Formats: sequence, C-alpha cells, structure tokens
Amino acid sequence: MIQVSDSAAKKLMNLREEEGKPADYFLRVEVKKGGCSGLSYKMNFDNQVREGDKTFESHGEKVVVDAQSFLYLIGMTLEYSGGLNGKGFVFNNPNANKNCGCGSSFNV
Repeated sequence: MIQVSDSAAKKLMNLREEEGKPADYFLRVEVKKGGCSGLSYKMNFDNQVREGDKTFESHGEKVVVDAQSFLYLIGMTLEYSGGLNGKGFVFNNPNANKNCGCGSSFNV
C-alpha cells in the first residue's frame, strides 16, 4: 500500500490546479536508477493507467505506480512539509536503508 498524508494531498491538489490539470489527473510515482544513493523518485501528473499499474487512493488523491517501482515503494507514505524549514515532498519509505541528504534518492 502507498499512502499520501493530508498535507501532501492538499499540496498535490494545489499543484494540479496551478498546472491547469483536470481533476482526472493523478500522481504517478516511479523509481528510476540514478541519484547519489542509486535510485531516485520521479513524480508527475498523468491521466493514463498502464497495464500492470497499481492504484492507491488516500485523502482523496489517487497515486499510481508501475509494478516494478511498487516493489521499492511498498508501505511508503508521501508527506509534505512547508514553511521556512520545510523540505517539500518527503518520501517516508520503509524499504530504503540509505537516503541521500536531499531526500530525492535512496538505496535498498
């Protein structure tokens, strides 16, 4: 399962509106090779579900991941921290045993 915190869901809704995307667009999260720790997260809005995709809904936000990325993301919660000391989106991934300082890459 993949979850989205309430604060992340609100930020996603605001970003979708700012980008002019209709309500049927969802967040696609992927894991790609790269980054300083070996694997990196990629997020974008999409409206096409592909064969083999896994779909989750949390706080009114739909999140879709491909089957291979899901293996790295099982149990993850997407958080959002704003404000002066905020980091933006934060991936709380229980599968990551090493994260880079910026939080955008990890290793298992």
